[in-house]
Amino acid sequence: MIPPKPIARADKVSLWKYLRLFRRDILSAQPQKLYSAKMAEFRTPFFRSYFINQPELIRSVLNERPLDFPKSDRVGAGLRPLLGSSVFLSNGEDWQRQRRIINPAFEGGRLRDTFNPMRDAAQAMVARLLERQGTIEIEEQASFGAADVIFRTLFSIPIDDQLAAEVYQEFRNFQRSQPILNLAAFFPLPRWFPQIRNRVANNSARKIRTLITRLTENRLREIADVSAPDDLATKIITQADPETGRIFSPVEMADQVAIFFLAGHETSAAALGWALYLLASHPDIQQQVAAECAQLPQNPTLADITGLSFTKDVFRETLRLYPPVPMMVRQTSQSEQFRERNIAKGAQIVISPWHLQRNPLIWDNPDVFDPHRWTRETAAKCKRDGYIPFSAGARVCPGAGFAMVEGVLFLALLVRHFRLQTVPDRVPVPVAHLTVRSENGIWLQLSPR
Repeated sequence: MIPPKPIARADKVSLWKYLRLFRRDILSAQPQKLYSAKMAEFRTPFFRSYFINQPELIRSVLNERPLDFPKSDRVGAGLRPLLGSSVFLSNGEDWQRQRRIINPAFEGGRLRDTFNPMRDAAQAMVARLLERQGTIEIEEQASFGAADVIFRTLFSIPIDDQLAAEVYQEFRNFQRSQPILNLAAFFPLPRWFPQIRNRVANNSARKIRTLITRLTENRLREIADVSAPDDLATKIITQADPETGRIFSPVEMADQVAIFFLAGHETSAAALGWALYLLASHPDIQQQVAAECAQLPQNPTLADITGLSFTKDVFRETLRLYPPVPMMVRQTSQSEQFRERNIAKGAQIVISPWHLQRNPLIWDNPDVFDPHRWTRETAAKCKRDGYIPFSAGARVCPGAGFAMVEGVLFLALLVRHFRLQTVPDRVPVPVAHLTVRSENGIWLQLSPR
């Protein structure tokens, strides 16, 4: 079967209809021809934006010349009230300094330090589902489990801690009221054009910032008292920039915690929900995962999880079909020429993992869920040319390794304990909100193995 995919719009629509479609859902607002296009130009009376889907162009922007293509300020139009000047939105020297402080916390060896709390969160999710079973909306459960991972690894508190629970609830309010890319990211309208403010999202953002500041201030007191746990928050708060010797201020730390939660919780939850659905709809592949995970010990180690090669391929394939962040926008800092087209300084450059990873010029049967493709000879080339679920180059997600371990761990423990089945007449429809989620949730039937 072909997994769910949004129905593409007609090739030609008016600008105003496109705006209406875009506000409803980024993915279904795009025409089918974008999947195989190497480049496309969007023209309006106000601006031009450029969609690039050719691996060589994408490598130039993300890998070879990242400083020439900073993140568009317009991407932060809706997220800045929550994320401030975090590493997700910053550019230039600010961004470089933040990455120098953050990167050491996510280096390969540090994964061992975060694995036990990550495993505790996964086992807690299994326990909750064993009590419920039956027909379950799995996206909500995945969201709760991924948030638990963030709280345990970042602040050494489980999600049922009162302050953690408050933060989680406000993020739930925020996630469907604010898209990760708003209209301004694609359509840089003139300054006189009326601005639409999202009051619900902004109110949630203020509440989240207040709660995160409390968590950060609590940790600063624990560090001063030499009683702080050696978790990610402590590592990042105390890590000095090797070039300037500066550490994050409390406000800067709140910015970073907000993006860690958004990136580490929202994206992981989206990917896990789709992975479980794909396994439920492909019983033969689910059985292969179950067989691989059957011999795991009661409390698996990091080495046990990294050895699950097929389960890892299942998660990779999920990220190919349903990249949590479906599109990203960069901005030209000077005039450029792409495919013999002259592009002015300040133009928007749109890169879409969603379209690139389903590009039929790169992938065989691109809409088919096929984890075995990752063991074929062509997998290395495809991964290099057409696979960027965590972005690429200097701005690749620092938590990519963390996310891969988390995804494989949760899949392994859940499939070891449960048989997953789809629910008739409840086929999920992908839409892009903060991440690629299902319009009406992902419903599965869970029964113990």
